[in-house]
Amino acid sequence: MTVTGAGGVTITVWRISKRFHRDYEKLTIDLRDRVDAKLQDLTRAARPSGLEFEKLKGHSAPEIYSLHVTGNYKVTMEISGGQALLRRVADHDEIDRAP
Repeated sequence: MTVTGAGGVTITVWRISKRFHRDYEKLTIDLRDRVDAKLQDLTRAARPSGLEFEKLKGHSAPEIYSLHVTGNYKVTMEISGGQALLRRVADHDEIDRAP
């Protein structure tokens, strides 16, 4: 069973939305590498320290989580069971407008 929240998150399957793919293609190579590394960290440990992984407030159907890539860039995802659907990767302002 996957536990989400204070107990941590275990992700076994990644799915990518078309929007995430478009966002990802627009990133610099450095940002792409950072996104890849952060997602690998999340796969290895339920809640690795320093990851800044959190549930976005005001989104309950579906529940949306964010992962900080840099000070300004985030990845958003939906998590159900052990599956994560990557929704967006964009700067903080864009994520606030459309997670």
